[in-house]
Amino acid sequence: MEQEWRTLSVVEGQPLRGGTGLIRERARAEHGLAYEIRYPAGVASAEHSHDHDSIVHVLEGRLRGTVDGVWSELGPGDVVVHPRGVRHHVEAIADSRWIEFKAPLPGRPPVG
Repeated sequence: MEQEWRTLSVVEGQPLRGGTGLIRERARAEHGLAYEIRYPAGVASAEHSHDHDSIVHVLEGRLRGTVDGVWSELGPGDVVVHPRGVRHHVEAIADSRWIEFKAPLPGRPPVG
């Protein structure tokens, strides 16, 4: 059953900058999950870290951000890893959609 889109306004307890995004859960396993996320151009997460690893696979648009202070820009087909405990952030420089895999399963909802 396909999950409903929800408004995304907070990531790891910090408000998004520049607006809101959309999120829906796509899959869940015993030790991880996958979200589909959409940010319109200009929306960004604050720099943060978390207690799980995240793998971001860009489907549409353009993202830029940092992982441990290193900048990168991503487009469709690109992948980046946000290791647990490492500070990072992401900003949509065009309307963007991606799948984000999280493992192990976060101890609390990482987004809201």
